[in-house]
Amino acid sequence: MTNQERDKLLRALQNRFDQHQRRHPAIAWAAVQQRLLGQPEALRALHWMEGTGGEPDVIAQDTGACVFADCSPESPPGRRSLCYDRAALDARKANKPGGNALDTAAEAGVDLLSEALYQHLQTLGEFDTKTPSWLLTPSGVRSRGGALFGDRRFGRVFIYHNGAESYYAARGFRASLRV
Repeated sequence: MTNQERDKLLRALQNRFDQHQRRHPAIAWAAVQQRLLGQPEALRALHWMEGTGGEPDVIAQDTGACVFADCSPESPPGRRSLCYDRAALDARKANKPGGNALDTAAEAGVDLLSEALYQHLQTLGEFDTKTPSWLLTPSGVRSRGGALFGDRRFGRVFIYHNGAESYYAARGFRASLRV
């Protein structure tokens, strides 16, 4: 990432941070920026999140770390039409998607939102009212062939299951990053 790209990203993150104080009332931008400047790999991951339409913002603080998550109104458009993981992708016999959520996230240096983090995000606004998002799935569910996804419908947040090999044009995934 060039210095110009880094500065542009930091401005975008600060603007979003300032516009959405409700998401992080007890966190100061100066502290976030200081952490970011000391972690170039985090800046690269946030650059990827921003570039794929995620609109990352700080949504929590956990043992001193700032937790960024995608805050785009819908599942990020640059991360859709993916099945859940490599095993699911390999299991598809026909009409394979272009990739899978877990490998895509790992390559970018981010994690899928856990069910708990997704529920927390939904307390900060209304997300995924038209598009669902894959969620980090517990091994007990995944070992049985399933995977979790969530969305908001009818004024409620729903967590569902589906076969991990399924994929839909509207379903993507939201990422999180601890900095």
